[in-house]
Amino acid sequence: MPFGGGNKCGACQKTVYFAEEVQCDGRSFHKSCFLCMVCRKNLDSTTVAVHENEVYCKSCYGKKYGPKGYGYGGGAGTLSMDKGESLGIKHDEQGEHRPTNNPNPSKFAQKFGGSDSCPRCGKAVYAAEKIIGAGNAWHKSCFRCAKCGKGLESTTLADKDGEIYCKGCYAKNFGPKGFGYGQGAGALAHAQ
Repeated sequence: MPFGGGNKCGACQKTVYFAEEVQCDGRSFHKSCFLCMVCRKNLDSTTVAVHENEVYCKSCYGKKYGPKGYGYGGGAGTLSMDKGESLGIKHDEQGEHRPTNNPNPSKFAQKFGGSDSCPRCGKAVYAAEKIIGAGNAWHKSCFRCAKCGKGLESTTLADKDGEIYCKGCYAKNFGPKGFGYGQGAGALAHAQ
């Protein structure tokens, strides 16, 4: 503690006495000076975030230094056109977007960045929506019987020529035919 009664405040540089002292990141502040650098809200040990000797509330810190892009909005269902100019963020003008046609055949891309394609719709199948059946990856919404459209599970499917069917449709269309195999006079008919 320097001569004169106390440490110097990290914000106003005046002497901080013990009764009014708040410590953060090895520095002392007056309780009234311990404010967010952007929104000027009072801070405490649970709401403070420090960046290069500057103190912020967690909300302003996240907006200024946190991740940017889709999925990092201000809350559920919010859409904001704020680009952060009020936080001192400067944006470079971007040129026009040019998509790439490079299918990157590297092992890394195949393992981590690539995806399987659904045999039913032909679109990419990502891990969150993937169901494995008949040796292929399917979308949950495409994992249905090719004949009747019934939703399938890995235990209730039968496959033929790369297409999947429920057990009933498979038996009806590809199973044995004749008396005693569900096609005769005593069999129950499945009406669609």
